[in-house]
Amino acid sequence: MYEAHWQLNARPFDHTADARFYYPGESQQGALLKLRYAVEMRQPAALLAGPAGVGKTTLIQTLLRQCGEGLTPRLNIVFPQLPGDQLLIYLAGQLNEVSSQTAETLEQSLRRIETVLGENARAGKHALVIIDEAHLLAANGGLETVRLLLNLQYAGRPVATLLLIGQTGLLVAIERTPNLEERFAVKCLLRRLTQTETMAYVQHRLLAAGVERQIFSDDALEAIHQHSLGVPRRVNRLCDLALLVGFAEEATTIDAAQIDAISEELLTSSAE
Repeated sequence: MYEAHWQLNARPFDHTADARFYYPGESQQGALLKLRYAVEMRQPAALLAGPAGVGKTTLIQTLLRQCGEGLTPRLNIVFPQLPGDQLLIYLAGQLNEVSSQTAETLEQSLRRIETVLGENARAGKHALVIIDEAHLLAANGGLETVRLLLNLQYAGRPVATLLLIGQTGLLVAIERTPNLEERFAVKCLLRRLTQTETMAYVQHRLLAAGVERQIFSDDALEAIHQHSLGVPRRVNRLCDLALLVGFAEEATTIDAAQIDAISEELLTSSAE
């Protein structure tokens, strides 16, 4: 809608996770390096935790783009709140496309997963199983399911890498389970952006969308950090609305006063 006005080739602050706009901040790069190690070295498990909105999904999309062809299949479990046995049945169905209506016990599901992933490993491949919102696992016995999956091996090596992604409570839940915690090769905590990083983040995304000039003034960038507290999702929301307002007002730059007004409007609307 506002792309032509700002001479953008894409919306730089869209809510979708797009690896093109990945910002290589210190926390992000540290986590990415550790996760690449876990995946490429075919470790049994890795963990990425952080507050909501700090960019965990975008980082994982970047990781997947950097991984080799031997990492297959790549499965994404988005229902971690399922009871442990149902989680295994769901995973087994995803692996070989068996109807979810097929009646199956936990043991049968686990055996089916072991067979499929064992054959996959025999072919020289390695599976990646991503469990999103993994902080919800503990509520329904899901951590025991994770432990069972980590026991699956071929020729003494894990048949898959389990990558758990969730909010910071996930770290606490794992650390309270010593026999599970020790199976994780790496545990990464993604933090909020500093003010310097927030300013660089905004400029980075604008550049990725095709604009080299500075649209947001320095005081606007400082205001963005102040109102967003360095949470990328909030930064994106503020900047996206600011570009829309600037387009409507036919502005050529955006200053702190505009950011303050937009932030106040967002707070008012959320309170209602």
